[in-house]
Amino acid sequence: MKRILTIILMLAVTVYLAASFTWINRTPDGRICQHVNIMIEDSTGTCFITPTEATALLKRKHLYPIGVVTDSIHLPAIEEALGTNTFIESAECYKTPSGDLCISIRQRMPILRIMPNSGASYYLDSKGHSMPGSGHAAHLPVATGHIDQRMAEGPLYELALLLNRDSFWGRQVEQIHVTSDGELELVPRVGDHILFLGKPIHMEEKLQRIHTFYSKGLSRVGWNKYSRISVEFDNQVICKRR
Repeated sequence: MKRILTIILMLAVTVYLAASFTWINRTPDGRICQHVNIMIEDSTGTCFITPTEATALLKRKHLYPIGVVTDSIHLPAIEEALGTNTFIESAECYKTPSGDLCISIRQRMPILRIMPNSGASYYLDSKGHSMPGSGHAAHLPVATGHIDQRMAEGPLYELALLLNRDSFWGRQVEQIHVTSDGELELVPRVGDHILFLGKPIHMEEKLQRIHTFYSKGLSRVGWNKYSRISVEFDNQVICKRR
């Protein structure tokens, strides 16, 4: 008997939650949409899409819902239209009981700016895909030099992920330079020296080796004692005096 009552209670709660969700997302028949609230996630440090631009896109596609009966607003069509924008990763829409439409937009997040010797600059996003070089992204490292698509979406993307995931390196590296031999140099924000990684292999271990040297070596002799710090070879840190 106790088991049966528990099942009945669980069913009742499930029905209640489903009914509540349906009620929240419904509006009275014939109500006209008066307001559209567009929210851009993570827009403090990165601004590639604005509410004004999102509004303009929906108007061009004749999907802007102001003045439209709420029951006839097709949310998937709005989300799909916003998803065609190069800078938008995803969009979610919902209606409020008062008849407003709320749109939450997630931007594609750049992690590296690419400025090759030949060709226009662009960004790499957090999934390793290129995106146009317009818009604003604060505190991103810049990659320069001999960069083709294979280098950008391979070694440079891997290195950018390492820098982005580490709070120290995320603040420390200002520039990544690719030499004509396909080797990597880092220009730090603090310290007047070049960090030479060599070939783009074992990069996480090389960064860890530099970090250890920073804490145990440069902290004692000073950040500007050397002009070049190389971790090209395994288990070595080779420094060139200024």
